[in-house]
Amino acid sequence: MTEIVPADPLARPTQRSQAKADRRAALLEAAAGKFAERGFNGVSIEDLGAAAGVSGPAVYRHFASKQAVLAALLVGVSENLLDGGAAVVREAADPAGALHGLIAFHVDFALTEADTIRVQDRDLDALAPEDRRAVRTLQRRYVDLWMSVLGELQPSLAADELRVRVQATFGLINSTPHSARVGAAHTADASVRPVLEGMAWAALTSR
Repeated sequence: MTEIVPADPLARPTQRSQAKADRRAALLEAAAGKFAERGFNGVSIEDLGAAAGVSGPAVYRHFASKQAVLAALLVGVSENLLDGGAAVVREAADPAGALHGLIAFHVDFALTEADTIRVQDRDLDALAPEDRRAVRTLQRRYVDLWMSVLGELQPSLAADELRVRVQATFGLINSTPHSARVGAAHTADASVRPVLEGMAWAALTSR
């Protein structure tokens, strides 16, 4: 009887699986740009395929529908924000360092994911109900993460005020894609980042 050797979970992906992952990532990047430009309802599967350099039907090898593309984009970015924010907090030496780190992390998100922010602002309601709930749940957990850190710095603030400050800060930072066309972090105007970070810190910590 042939012995079945379990796959090594740490093994590097095969060339084929890596190519598939790269294609999926390219489709999501193309979707962010197209949805931001035209809106979810103004983009077809064929448009997404063409933007990513594949035929329209080839998109279905990666996503069951256009709505599934939107779900992967918005649920995925919410997961990345929560996971990335949690990592920032874990690595910080103290609450002040954690808050500075969270601000820098979120500013970087706003400067590099401008299209995704536009899509979420406009097309969140186009998600299926279960996907919309998933996004909302992840967003609440991300807000709670910030509230926990801010609460350590401002223990006199009630939960309602902590929440207002955090959500107002998100509004400030996330408004950047609507007020300035920014691209990758290394090409963004060097004056944008420090202004956003300084204003966010002031909004969160003012007494």
